[in-house]
Amino acid sequence: MAYATPTSLERWRLILGAEVEDKGEVSLGPRQKAMDSALEALYGAERRGDLSKSSLHVHRWLGDIRRYFPAPVVQLLQRDALERLGLAQMLSEPELLMSLEPNVHLAATLISLHQVMPEQTRHTARQVVRHITRELEQRLSRPLREAVVRAAHRSHHRTRRPRARDIDWHRTVYRNLRHYQPTLRAVIPERRYGYLRRSKALRHVVLAVDQSGSMTDSFVYAAVFGAVMASVPSLKTQLFAFDTEIADLSAFLHDPVEILFGAQLGGGTDLTKALGYAQRLIVDPENTIVVLISDLHEGGSSAEMLKVAHHLRQCGVLLIVLLALSDEGAPAYDRQNAAALAAMDIPVFACSPQHFPELMAAAINRTSIGPISGGIP
Repeated sequence: MAYATPTSLERWRLILGAEVEDKGEVSLGPRQKAMDSALEALYGAERRGDLSKSSLHVHRWLGDIRRYFPAPVVQLLQRDALERLGLAQMLSEPELLMSLEPNVHLAATLISLHQVMPEQTRHTARQVVRHITRELEQRLSRPLREAVVRAAHRSHHRTRRPRARDIDWHRTVYRNLRHYQPTLRAVIPERRYGYLRRSKALRHVVLAVDQSGSMTDSFVYAAVFGAVMASVPSLKTQLFAFDTEIADLSAFLHDPVEILFGAQLGGGTDLTKALGYAQRLIVDPENTIVVLISDLHEGGSSAEMLKVAHHLRQCGVLLIVLLALSDEGAPAYDRQNAAALAAMDIPVFACSPQHFPELMAAAINRTSIGPISGGIP
């Protein structure tokens, strides 16, 4: 759908609202008036309550914003509506849920609200979240699975006598280009390059996910990625959520929706307890990767948390801290804790979902991790 771009004056008129209309300085066309009406229903509702609880009215409003605004703006307006207009109370109507634009933020909101929903709405909410997680799996599972499988079956030590299935063909062809035979129109490899297979193929990955309210989007992505990695035979994957308590959700890794609705989102944060629980899951430290997904706002003792993190590092565990696993950019996080962990040579950074496969491949091969996402934001 093509969206007409408002002029600079029209943009200011839409930003400032109907209060400036009486001055007559800007005249809106029919399309801009419709856009203004949709915005006024949301952002002017505190004065006039234009966006009523009528299901029909809300359906019309949702249709209007999709008609007049591009998808990123639609998602922003939906998020603002849920926050500003108390639409959570309207989620008792399943037809409203099905009309919302599916995205990660909607999934996060429904997961956060599911405990206060009526029973019939919970069922519809699960259907919507399942639809969203399936879309995410279709988009993200293949690159992650390919990166993890490739890394898990290769050693970081190269060899010039690889087995046929372990040949690095790109490197082999590049290194043997000088042996190109014009008459045969082929490269005759003098040497082959590849990888030694690991004697221990199994890697243990522990995903420790902060389920405080600020980390909900990251939790959605973590559930999807955890389910994908659990399907890779060469990995042993475990996932638990935490706030001030621990919820081990590893038994639900076959279904991201079960993981998401098994969480109790919105509590405080006890990082010391979370890292301590991760430590109890570890059998082979040298082959264990712990991914802590948290903004590091510790509700307990930061000194104790750092002590446990240091112990994991000293035992040979590869501990990685993701301040966010989302597309939202640099998150709000505890800079003091982040700096202290980074000083221990523990990678600390935000990571977009598109970079996560590269991150896990580097972690499995124990290669440099920090530059993948640019370090601490």
